[in-house]
This record gives sequence, C-alpha cells and structure tokens, in this order.
Amino acid sequence: MRFFKRYFITGLLIWLPLVTTVWVLLMLARTLDSLVPSFLSPEALFGIAIPGFELVLVLVIILFTGLFCANFIGRAILSRWESLLGRIPLVRSIYNSVKQVSDTVFAPNGQAFRQAVLVQYPRQGAWTIAFLTGAPCAEIADLLTGDHVSVYVPTTPNPTSGFFLMMPRTDVQMLEMSVDTALKYIVSMGVVAPPPAELAAHESVGPRVR
Repeated sequence: MRFFKRYFITGLLIWLPLVTTVWVLLMLARTLDSLVPSFLSPEALFGIAIPGFELVLVLVIILFTGLFCANFIGRAILSRWESLLGRIPLVRSIYNSVKQVSDTVFAPNGQAFRQAVLVQYPRQGAWTIAFLTGAPCAEIADLLTGDHVSVYVPTTPNPTSGFFLMMPRTDVQMLEMSVDTALKYIVSMGVVAPPPAELAAHESVGPRVR
C-alpha cells in the first residue's frame, strides 16, 4: 500500500500541472472561438473545418486593431467610439470600469503589480506577501495621517481573489523578488520558495522601507 501511494502521488504531481495547463489553454481557445460569428467560420468561408481557424482569426483581428489604433486616425475613431459608449448609462459604467482596470494592469507604463512587498496581515506579527498597486486617491489621502500606499493582498492558492488595503508606507517592506516569483510563492502556499539569490537580501524581516 505504501508503494502504491508513493508512486501514485509521484505520477499525480507530474500529470496535474500538465493537465491543468492544457485545460486552461483549451478553455481560453474555446472562449476566443465563440467570439467569431458563424459567417466567418471556416465552414462558411471555405466549406471545410479548419481546427484553430477561429483562434488565429481572433488573434489577427486583435493585432490589426492594435496597429490601426496606434496611428492618428485610429485614435480619433477610438475616441469617438468611447465618447458614444460614454453616453449610454449602463454601458458607460461597465465599459469605463473594465477599461480603467485593463489600462492599469496591461499598460506598459502601468504601476499595477510591479512590486512585491511584505506586510503584516491579518494581524500584527503575521506576515504575508502583497503587491504594491499605487497610492490612495486624493480624497482618501486627505483623511489619512502620513504617507500611505495601496496594496493588494492575494489569497492562496487563488491569487485572483484577495483584499485591497491602504497602509502606511512605513508598514510596507519592499522585496527584491520579481512579481512572477512572488506569485509562484503564493500559489504554491510557500512550497516553491524564491531562489537563494533573492532570499539573501531579505534574511531579516522588519517594517523598514527602502
């Protein structure tokens, strides 16, 4: 029984991340395929089924949209389109919220998730990894005493959910580890530790901010 358990777990640890990765990619591919209308399907265009055609078509459309909107004419059209959406009450709220989040996260010069930090949460003496996301807005900053920063504390093992906190800058310890390394550390529940080179700079934990 011990022999079976040992090798079964070994095989599971090999297959689980592989199957999960393939499953996520397939789900993403199906989602993108569903965005293509039926008249643009390979059956309607060429009379035959071409696996992956819809996925490639969506990626090409996204690429050419980016190229078109990068010039003056494209930006002008995009501005008018956004102005039109901004006049529709329900659509305006949804579109503006999604756009602000996507612009912050995906913009090359954005500040979202650009710095891993160490904070005390959910109580003093309990430390967790978080991500620096910016600073409180002017209205909130005026009500706070001292310099504060905004941080996102992800949950484990699902970092897509978490808590948004505004903390004094002196309570936030900046880390040298990259965001990718910090995410792996969080998702693995501390099992996949950062490389020794990144840990060497942080052998002591304290509230100091560099």
